[in-house]
Amino acid sequence: MLGMNQKGLLNAEGMEGMVANVAGYRFVDLPDRDALREPFRAICKKNGLKGTILLSFEGINFFLAGPQSSVDRYLEFLEEDSRFSQMRLKYSYTEYQPFNRMNVRLKKEIISLGLDHVKPAERTGEEITPTEFKQWLDEGREVAIIDTRNDYEIRLGTFDNALNLNLKSFRAFPKAVESLPDSMKDIPVVMFCTGGIRCEKASVVMMDAGFSNVKQLKGGILGYFEEVGGDHWEGDCFVFDHRVALSSDLEQTEVVQCFACRQPVTVEEQQSTEYVIEVSCPHCIHLR
Repeated sequence: MLGMNQKGLLNAEGMEGMVANVAGYRFVDLPDRDALREPFRAICKKNGLKGTILLSFEGINFFLAGPQSSVDRYLEFLEEDSRFSQMRLKYSYTEYQPFNRMNVRLKKEIISLGLDHVKPAERTGEEITPTEFKQWLDEGREVAIIDTRNDYEIRLGTFDNALNLNLKSFRAFPKAVESLPDSMKDIPVVMFCTGGIRCEKASVVMMDAGFSNVKQLKGGILGYFEEVGGDHWEGDCFVFDHRVALSSDLEQTEVVQCFACRQPVTVEEQQSTEYVIEVSCPHCIHLR
């Protein structure tokens, strides 16, 4: 518990008056999923937190925001259950509350893939740290880099030479893997997503498909930015909250989200006559 709180307080130095954002997930068996909903809802309501908590029989996934002291009390609550102890967390700070309400949702999966046999709590791919991954890229090692995110996320930015599978949703990932060449199966594969959760499942899919050396980037893109910066990365990183996109120095960018289609709209696209606030953008104007 102290480690988690101390990390939060450490990151909060110089952040007085800012809203603390914390995100975390863990794949762990939760047979009491339904019974957990009310305690989680109560602790968040009591401490004025907003955001979303997903509870599934396969684990927990959350992104919450509020005063630092409220976040710390939520983390203390997590530590009371050994299944959530010492969870890997991501912190950020904003000048505003990025969420409108507090939701605690019961889901079949905390990240939807649709394959019941894929259980990261039992088996998942080996992690590679951001520092080691950067070293590989610096050295020009032979490696297949796979972006497991959706196409609209990749449009904002990705790693140099990363393979874009053109996914419309994560559920399409298993089918996309079938189209990868057999020649990739015997070389190192490093896959990545925003924070790591999708790769926990995607790595299992690839191992089941016969890929012999599958690694997932520890902490995802945001973990890479935090640990080593933006080397070998081009563009911004889409995030699933009101910030929309972050630069490699973890600062909010000027990318906005289209009110009509929810696609991210870059600064350049905002100059288009097809972008009309709350009406359309270049990605949906022709669908109207």
